Order: sequence, then structure tokens, then C-alpha cells
Amino acid sequence: MNLLRHIGVAVSDIEKALFFYRDLLGFKIIKDMNESGEYIDNFSGLKNIVVRTVKLEDEKGSIIELLKYKSHPKTNDNNLEREITDVGISHFALTVDDIDETYKKLIENGISFNCLVQNTPDGYARVTFCRDFDGNFIEIVEVC
Repeated sequence: MNLLRHIGVAVSDIEKALFFYRDLLGFKIIKDMNESGEYIDNFSGLKNIVVRTVKLEDEKGSIIELLKYKSHPKTNDNNLEREITDVGISHFALTVDDIDETYKKLIENGISFNCLVQNTPDGYARVTFCRDFDGNFIEIVEVC
């Protein structure tokens, strides 16, 4: 059996990322740690890694892992210009109970959207796309 374990998201500003995923979307912190040493160096394929890792979980057990690399820092400058069609992970989707309320809360906090909330052609769900503070595409879904 194969199960998706978590989604890892490297971030440029851990506090902004926590505001987005914890405060706006309701994920709960289940682990917050600083990692360094041989294990993480081997795992990453880089030397002298220092990373803050924050694991957040939703009410059904899905996990997002935020990674703020204190060593080897990168910015989000290029990511904000990324297109959804670029090769690599294009987006991930989150299911919410009330898409209108989620949309309103995110808009009020400066999150940009590709489109208004719309119905899927088959009427199964209501959907919109936004970007987090680092420019990652996130599909927000409410199943009808």
C-alpha cells in the first residue's frame, strides 16, 4: 500500500508561512524543530545544512512540512513569476468546508487568486486557485 505522507514546502519566511498555513488555513503545528548534522546533510545531498522544519496537520491527518533553510537560503523572487505550466510540482489542493469564507479571509490578508470561486463543469466541486506568500500555487476546493 502506498500513501502520501506529507507535502514539503521550502519557504523564504517561516513566520509568513505559518501565518498562511496555520492562522489562515487552520493547520495545527505538530512538530517544530531545527535540523542539522550528518543525517540531514546526507538526506539533502548538501553539506552543513541547517533547517527549521515545522510540520502542520489538518483535522484529518494530512501534513504539510514547512522548511526554512537557515543555511543555503533562497528567495522567492523567481517563484513569483513561475507559471502553473512550468515543469515540477505545479500545485497542491486543499479541501475546505466553506470556500467562500476561506476565499474572503485569504483576500483580506493579501493573498492573490488566479480566479474567483467557480463551479467545476460536472458540478462536483467549487474551486479557486491562489498563491501562498512564496508564490506556490494552491487549489482550494469545496466538494458540493
